Amino acid sequence: MDSKKADEAGTQRPSTVDRADASTPSFSSKDGPSNESIEESGHRSVNGVESTGVRPIAAQQKVAPRDSPESQRSTLQTVIIMLSLCSSVFLAALDTTIVTTALPVISEHFQSNAGYTWIGSAYLLANAASTPSWGKFSDIWGRKPILLLAAAIFFIGSTLCATSVSIGMLIAARAVQGVGGGGLIILVNISISDLFSMRNRGKFFGMVGMVWALASAVGPILGGVFSSLVSWRWCFYINLPITGVVFILLTIFLHLDNPKTPVWDGLKAMDWAGSLAIIGGTLMLLLGLEFGGITHPWGSATVICLIFFGIITAGLFILNEWKFARYPVMPLRLFNHHSNIAALGTCFCHGFVFIAGTYYLPLYFQAVLGATPLLSGVYLLPLALSLSFVSAASGIFIKKTGKYLPPIWFGMFLMTLGFGLFIDFGREAHWAKIIIFQIIAGVGVGPNFQAPLIALQNFVAPRDIGVATSTFGFIRNLSTSISVVIGGVVFQNEMEKKYPRLLATLGPQTAGALSGGSAGASVGLVDQLPANQKIVARQAYSESLQTMFIMYVTFSGLGLFISLFISHKNLNKEHQVTKTGLVEEEAKRKELQEKKKESREKISEEKRASNEVLRAQARKENGEVAPGKAEV
Repeated sequence: MDSKKADEAGTQRPSTVDRADASTPSFSSKDGPSNESIEESGHRSVNGVESTGVRPIAAQQKVAPRDSPESQRSTLQTVIIMLSLCSSVFLAALDTTIVTTALPVISEHFQSNAGYTWIGSAYLLANAASTPSWGKFSDIWGRKPILLLAAAIFFIGSTLCATSVSIGMLIAARAVQGVGGGGLIILVNISISDLFSMRNRGKFFGMVGMVWALASAVGPILGGVFSSLVSWRWCFYINLPITGVVFILLTIFLHLDNPKTPVWDGLKAMDWAGSLAIIGGTLMLLLGLEFGGITHPWGSATVICLIFFGIITAGLFILNEWKFARYPVMPLRLFNHHSNIAALGTCFCHGFVFIAGTYYLPLYFQAVLGATPLLSGVYLLPLALSLSFVSAASGIFIKKTGKYLPPIWFGMFLMTLGFGLFIDFGREAHWAKIIIFQIIAGVGVGPNFQAPLIALQNFVAPRDIGVATSTFGFIRNLSTSISVVIGGVVFQNEMEKKYPRLLATLGPQTAGALSGGSAGASVGLVDQLPANQKIVARQAYSESLQTMFIMYVTFSGLGLFISLFISHKNLNKEHQVTKTGLVEEEAKRKELQEKKKESREKISEEKRASNEVLRAQARKENGEVAPGKAEV
């Protein structure tokens, strides 16, 4: 490929043979890509240049020279690209929380109390279940086409939400939105990994984390403003012009390796068994947790079967990835290094604890302090703003120093301290405490949105960046979904224990509404009580939330302990051009097969040598060593 074509593709082509020049394969269901670009042995000719065998993956991940795409990219281009990518994340994160304050208006509009929780849950469930597949899609078809596809799906979902004529249509549209939103967040992180070197990407990851936090914080405020001043439909209409502009900017300015894999060949190569298993298992598990204690008792057949078969399906997914998948959607080799396991464990605990702040602090503000839903979003700003600032600052720190462990440890420690201080929140409003404690927690939460991802990427091969990033996102989405349910169970159980006290003061009807599973939905009832009864109810809410925060502090401490096992390795300052497509996927697979074969042969040779030593020792002990024969 000549230099002009290379510039158009957005990546600097090595002067030697490059497999991407022949990356439109003819793919057979049995043997993978069958064109001249991949052969187990013999000769290969690309653009008139002949080579033999399959090159190591290290050869395809060329370290870019000084005129690499990263160095050639102007500051203006970088700004436009990052603005587009951050806008994508903003929209996906915004739709996680924007409906929270609009839900009462939406439920009243459609006259549906049953759909109240599903408007939010449909987005989160679809987001979590679809996450693992996006990374593998981008490995096969390229980052840019799949990112644009995710943006298109999100646009369609937002349009359907804004024009919904029934609660069922809205819930289904929210699921479509969730699929697109999950793809946007994952593909943005993968694209940043492809655009910048390991050392530099921390700064840009920090920007993404900052935008994500801000969007999550302003979501409830915007939702309240739209639903009260204009229409709840504007919670979704706002996405359309922004998504359209982002789509155009990414189409023009985002230049990443584009393998132009034929759609049918890519579909045949995709790990559909693994994708369906992880989607099905995740949905069953999360639905079981969602139903438990709310629409069905925890001991009901529905809940037990959903959770049980969700776990069984997850086991089948692992078996498929281990034994059968040709191009696994979540390669188990990601878990070979203890540092990767620790990074993913830290990610799980961080997501599990962080979501409690954004989900349950507003409950405290409303149920205990008597704030409106809109005002509770304002009260949450100290957490959101400190989190955003530190997320960006930690990215800059990583870029300047090349060290990612200090932000991880510092963040986990302060998050544990901050959420521990939340336990001190009582029935009375002490605003100095409320603001300072939130800032401490926010400073702790901020660094660990992206720092563990850098730690994970630093210990995986460049070929696995996509699937590693999607796995990281899946773990985070799964942890936040589970956290909301577990936190709700602890809170409801504590409110159930307060029933005798509530009964003595409030009477059976009000006490029943404020205890157990209905406690979270009955916050508005507290403000309607007489002053003496209001004090008792708010005290019950306060004590129940304190117990719940103790549980979250325990998980945060566990995350701090796990983070100690993350290893340090110097961050590479050189930009590596990542190639995608079926040709590269097949080359990865064959190289891994060769490595496994070499490993087996080495083990076999070592075992043979060991047996030879043992036999020689036995002969020597028995006096059977032949004269002049060298012992092993």
